Amino acid sequence: MLSLAIVVPCYNEQEAFSICVEKLKFVLNKLKEKNKINNQSYILFIDDGSKDDTWELIKSASQHDAMVKGLKLSANRGHQIALIAGLANTSADISISIDADLQDDLNCIEKMIDKYNAGFEIIYGVRNDRSSDTNFKKKSARLFYSLMNFFGVNQVPDHADFRLMGRSSINGLKQFKEQNIYLRGLIPLLGYKSTNVYYSREKRVAGKSKYPLKKMLALALEGITSLSVTPLRIIALTGVVICFFSVFTAFYAFFEKINGNAVAGWASVTIAISFLGGIQMLSLGIIGEYIGKIYLESKNRPKFFIEEVTNNFLQSNEKVNG
Repeated sequence: MLSLAIVVPCYNEQEAFSICVEKLKFVLNKLKEKNKINNQSYILFIDDGSKDDTWELIKSASQHDAMVKGLKLSANRGHQIALIAGLANTSADISISIDADLQDDLNCIEKMIDKYNAGFEIIYGVRNDRSSDTNFKKKSARLFYSLMNFFGVNQVPDHADFRLMGRSSINGLKQFKEQNIYLRGLIPLLGYKSTNVYYSREKRVAGKSKYPLKKMLALALEGITSLSVTPLRIIALTGVVICFFSVFTAFYAFFEKINGNAVAGWASVTIAISFLGGIQMLSLGIIGEYIGKIYLESKNRPKFFIEEVTNNFLQSNEKVNG
């Protein structure tokens, strides 16, 4: 039988933790009863530098139940890095990542395992119902996926980070060394055989969302600039178009001058300067974003540092990867 690790990134989740751990333990026990997974299966919580009592709750739970393990990052590194830290330090045959808010359907875990046994290496959890979302959330989600598709980022629409990965795909993922991580676009690049399971997302079990609009926009920017050079090509194309029209404008101004029809005025000059200045500043900003990423990647710094792990985690892992 397979061993399963459920990987759960946590940031300030003390309100949701007790509900989360009990529901996940219930799922694991049911799967063990059905002989879908073995007794070495466990839940791995990753504390992403929480400011509340999340880590203390994880340690306490691990002392009372061997199937609960945990590791604590030394600082808040963001959801994607926390997820990488968890996946890189699992010892199970398969790993399923899920958020601590448990908005993703736990019933899909068994379906994912069945799909893996059918020969798929990666199984994505995909939402097929957004009726619980606000109109703003629905429209912003559609815009998000449309933009990512336009900029050439290959990802599964309506999939977040609820997925199953086998040992082969996790080992492949660990070979990516970049600092700027967007897993939803990175994992499809692995190329392993994959499929989807569909579900309707629930409300948070407790606490507040850790992904407000600001963070969602930052995630989109990370994904685009980490996995696509399309913005740079748009800058080049914009430059070509502006040059093309500038040539015609120059000829027009020249003939108007010869014919004596030129009229002195500041409006047209001001508009042209403002327009071109705005294009230049926008272009420099986009180029600067890419240069900044090159700068960070060139340092080759570790993605994360692990400050502490639970005792039972050390017993099942010979070393901790950073």
